[in-house]
Formats: sequence, structure tokens, C-alpha cells
Amino acid sequence: MIGHDWLVNTLRRDRAQDRVRHAYLFTGPAGIGKRTLAGEFARALLCPNADPPCGQCRHCQLAAKGSHPDILTVAPVKAARQSLIRVDAVRALNYDVTLKPVEAGRRVAQLLNFHAANAQAMNAFLKTLEEPPGRVVILITAEGADDLLPTIVSRCQVYNLRPLPLATVREALITRWLAPSEKADLLAHLAQGRLGWAVRMLNDEAALEARTQRLDDLARLVGGTRVDRFAYAERLAKEGVDRIRPTLDLWQGFWRDVLLRTAGTEAALANPDREAEIRRLAGAMGPAQAHAVVAGLRRTGELLGKNVNARLALEVCLMEWPRV
Repeated sequence: MIGHDWLVNTLRRDRAQDRVRHAYLFTGPAGIGKRTLAGEFARALLCPNADPPCGQCRHCQLAAKGSHPDILTVAPVKAARQSLIRVDAVRALNYDVTLKPVEAGRRVAQLLNFHAANAQAMNAFLKTLEEPPGRVVILITAEGADDLLPTIVSRCQVYNLRPLPLATVREALITRWLAPSEKADLLAHLAQGRLGWAVRMLNDEAALEARTQRLDDLARLVGGTRVDRFAYAERLAKEGVDRIRPTLDLWQGFWRDVLLRTAGTEAALANPDREAEIRRLAGAMGPAQAHAVVAGLRRTGELLGKNVNARLALEVCLMEWPRV
């Protein structure tokens, strides 16, 4: 793990003092390190050696390959233009955790991105979470605790992963992933503390081009007509929730930069390569207008998680943008 030392040390103490909880919930935005943390903790829980895990024993080697029989994983699968966790996968996990460990002294159940599960799938897991078998540790990851049923959250030890400092992300990209200095600097700003996201983007030129296209779209929409905005909302809605959410997150970061400049602050921007455009928009509106756009994008993202009509939600959002 790079960063999140406070949480790594907390989990180490739990393991060393034999005070491991029956269920942990790790929350934070995509790319912040939740999956990596859960995977490393699972490996540590199965390694019979002292802290830190040895990395050499059979348990560590199998866990590193993703083939340890006592690490059970449920993750979203692609369906109907969005990623979902199916109720049958949860029910299968409920059965598997009742079985005795195959090789280790315990079993670890990982439910990754559990915010992608619907209420039926979450309810199917409640019984196991309320009365877990004695030798099972449950690790759940989700973007936010509010995305899960309150009854699930209340039965877990909850830890929210905090964004890493910009300098930490930049240094890691340069030293561990050998990124060019200029590219590392840009990605560190864009990542907003999410090292995993920055690493994925490092060799994904298509994703960076898609970002450029979405920000170019934003610039056109700001100066566009109502007809332009309605047409764009229709096209974006057809791409599905998994494509809409990253777009809204990107736009929210851009408008937050505008808000910073309207407030007169010179804080670091999330989109430094767009500074000229950000300053132009900031000079044409006040903080209240910029804040309203940021709030509208956040609200739209929340509505999409409630199965509202995506096209209607996007239309309302875009119609609230100022025309500059």
C-alpha cells in the first residue's frame, strides 16, 4: 500500500492483538485504494506468520495470484449498460462462508463495490452479516456508506479512505511507475488523491482523450442553446449509468475549480491544463452560480443511484447551467 498509513496501522494492530472484527466496510471514491487495501488485509489475515505478512508462504502466494480457496469474492458484473451485483452471487457466497476453511485458519469474504448491489442482493446478505460463522471475516468496499442499507453499515467497522496528498501521488507515479514528470504532475492533479485512478490513466490514452472530449463538450454546452443541451442529455443518457457517472464526476471537478477561482483563491486546480478556460468562466459569474452548478451535478449523481429517468435528470441538470 502507498498512503493510508493510519488505516494500515489500525488493521495491523487488530491482527497483531487478535482483535479482528467480523466485518469491515471500506468507503471512498473509485480509485482511492479500497480494493487494494481489502486484498492486502485478506492476505494478512490468512498468513500464519508474524506482522507484516511474509509474502513467501503458500497462503501469501495463492492470495497474490487471486486463487486462494479461502478468499471468497463477489464483485459487479456488466449488465444492461451498468455494473451490478446479482442476488444469486450473494446467495452463493452465503452458502460458501458456512463451509470450513480449505487451507487457512479462517475464510475471508470480499464484497467489492457493494454499492452496485440492489436492495434484494443487500437484504440477502443481511443474515450472514448478522450471524457470521466464527471463522469468517467480511470485507466490504463501497463508494459511500450512504449507498448501502443502514442495517449493513451498522454491523460493520467503517473506515473512510481519505484522498492522498498531491505530492504523494506524483512521487509514486514517478518512482514506482516511472511516469514522465510532466505527465505525473498532470495526473496527480486530475486524480484528486486517487492513486489507483492515476495509475490506470497512466497507460490509458483513450481514457485521457475521452476526458478531453468531455471537457470540450462542457465548453460547448456552456455557450450552447437549450436545444443543444436537450440533444446532449439524450445522447449521454443512452450511454448508460456507467458512462454517465464518470462524466458527472469530471464536470463536478471542473466546476469546483471554477468555484475556487470565483472565490478569489489560488488553491491548486484539479484541472490545471484548463486554467485559462476556468478563469474565463470564473470572471463571468459569481460564487453562487458556480456553487449551484456543482450542487446540481452532485444531486444528479445521487438521483441516478435511485433509478430515476437518466435523460430527464440530465436535462434538468444542464438546463440549470449558466449560458456564458
